[in-house]
Amino acid sequence: MKILGREPALILGLFAIIVKLAAAFGMDVSTEQQAWINAVAAACVGVVLAVMANDGISAAVLGLVQSSLALAVGLGLDWSVDQQAVVMSFASAVVAMFDRTQVTAPVPASAVARPVRSVS
Repeated sequence: MKILGREPALILGLFAIIVKLAAAFGMDVSTEQQAWINAVAAACVGVVLAVMANDGISAAVLGLVQSSLALAVGLGLDWSVDQQAVVMSFASAVVAMFDRTQVTAPVPASAVARPVRSVS
């Protein structure tokens, strides 16, 4: 799977270097904050790959929400554990509502299309 004609690991490596370069030339972030930023970038790439593969999108989206929330807390967001849990619950509910309309039971088409006949 490629994004913009490149391997995802290459894109993530370039992004990590850009973050380090920005930090070296004036962006005020600690090494821990750089790690959080790179974790969210990796989650974003995971979502893109899941969408491209048409598989596991819900897990990738929940991972992105979770890593974004962790980044926000790492950068100073002052939310309690309860508030974070509510946000994750909301994200899970939204993803579940989407999944419900996209997932079908593994039933062969012939079983669904067969008309019911009366027995005489």
